[in-house]
Amino acid sequence: MTELVEPPAPAGAVAPQWCDRCGESVAAGPHLACAAARALEPPRWCAHCRRRMKVQVVPTGWSAVCVEHGETRG
Repeated sequence: MTELVEPPAPAGAVAPQWCDRCGESVAAGPHLACAAARALEPPRWCAHCRRRMKVQVVPTGWSAVCVEHGETRG
């Protein structure tokens, strides 16, 4: 299984406001099912701007691209 690799946060960055799996607010409560599912699948939503990301899954891992915040690989 591949390790999740997040890009380094820029200086002064704020904490993610959105769940990267379901797209709902992280303030709405714990996302236990989302956290469990994220162990096996890539993110679908940008955690910073709630945009749907372009996701590509290959045998060696995955990449998810937000047009605003760039690429995440895992």
